[in-house]
Amino acid sequence: MKFTNMVLAASAAGMAVAYPSGREIIPNGREISTTKRSVEKRANGFTWFGVSESGAEFGPGNIPGTLGKDYTWPVASKIQTLRDAGMNVFRIPFLMERLVPGSITGSFDATYLASLKSTVETVTKSGAYAVLDPHNYGRYGGNIISSTDDFKAWWKKVAGEFVSNDKVIFDTNNEYHDMDQTLVLNLNQAAIDGIRAAGAKSQYIFVEGNAWTGAWSWTDNNDNMKGLTDPQGKIVYEMHQYLDGDKSGTSESCVSATIGSERLKSATAWLKSNNKKGFVGEFAGGANSVCESAVSDMLSYMQENSDVWMGASWWSAGPWWGSYMYSLEPTDGPAYAAYLPILKKYFPSGSAASVDNTGSSAPSTTKAPVQITTTAAPISKPISTEPAQNAAPAPSVTSATTAPAASTLTTQPAPKKSACSAKPVTTAPAATEPATTQPAATQPASTGGDTVARWYQCGGMHYTGSTTCASGLKCVVQNPYYSQCL
Repeated sequence: MKFTNMVLAASAAGMAVAYPSGREIIPNGREISTTKRSVEKRANGFTWFGVSESGAEFGPGNIPGTLGKDYTWPVASKIQTLRDAGMNVFRIPFLMERLVPGSITGSFDATYLASLKSTVETVTKSGAYAVLDPHNYGRYGGNIISSTDDFKAWWKKVAGEFVSNDKVIFDTNNEYHDMDQTLVLNLNQAAIDGIRAAGAKSQYIFVEGNAWTGAWSWTDNNDNMKGLTDPQGKIVYEMHQYLDGDKSGTSESCVSATIGSERLKSATAWLKSNNKKGFVGEFAGGANSVCESAVSDMLSYMQENSDVWMGASWWSAGPWWGSYMYSLEPTDGPAYAAYLPILKKYFPSGSAASVDNTGSSAPSTTKAPVQITTTAAPISKPISTEPAQNAAPAPSVTSATTAPAASTLTTQPAPKKSACSAKPVTTAPAATEPATTQPAATQPASTGGDTVARWYQCGGMHYTGSTTCASGLKCVVQNPYYSQCL
């Protein structure tokens, strides 16, 4: 830790910092006083540090999809491992269309909601925070959400399920992109208004910007976001920042050992000048010395500016990442061994796991929560968590039960290449492929000798196992990080 960090830590320990302060301007120009809210400063400056627990947002081309084939949920024991290490915030990506299928103003899918609530409760009962992350890029069914009223109603419905859990954080939507900037502002405000209208008064709200919510370009694209208002004064600006050449998070290389701090400087100045708080919701680097230095540089810079940066969340963990270069899934994710010791230096002090019996969701009127699986099934479909960089987001199934309401949506041309947070993109298997052909989780990957069984991994970056598939199968490349026997 740098000397300046130790000075900050010494001055911050045992004191509270007012957040936010001053006055806010609401859209009609009238000033309103904001109540000073104390946020306990951790000894090292950060309030939160954690990871995205990916899986429930997989398979966006298959809606609603099949659990265990198209998507999965995080593994409770893996969350606990990271919680025990000191992480205290877990971002939970999911799809709006799976939670509320058919129409953005429709009813909950009871099973998906129960699984989401079970995952949230696993996190919050340990004393950590759970970030609800609709991983939709400002879209529903592949089309831009244009109705702020519908978006407000969606968020009011969802927030109503978590009103009593003050360890839930609401993230309005993941990585708006290629959208009208005023619409992005208005959708964020609608989400805030809907959440508060549901009676969720104590929780923080993470807002995201246009252009993939990139920190490096925030001031160029999202300056109007400073106009957002919250009667509870708990807005946090979530930005994403990767360290590779095109800032997309698709390479295991990093530009330089100082690229992290360099790319955050303008956003940091914006937060300070506008009296706002920020959170880096996605970042990562490859397992090499340059990236490890770049990650440390970025986090140290944020820590030195913890008057505005509240923390960060690594992308990503989850049971289906396999040998994906950024996987922090305990204990065999490629980034786990290399990065956990580095990241732990920045964990909030005193954030080790502890049971918090108040961290439970509002009573559910749906089915009893589904238990999170404790054994990860092999990947039975290629991994995909966002639309291809040069193609339009995958639309939902066009049946009468899943088609979005036309009056709510505006068609959108294919997005430009993502400048941030592009995860491995793949093509889904044929929808007619029966889920029953998937092997049981306990089936060994090898069928004898060095051959690999159907569905199991046979290649990809960082993969060191057998590349020979069993008789009649071939090793099919799904993305640079994952190939499987089919």
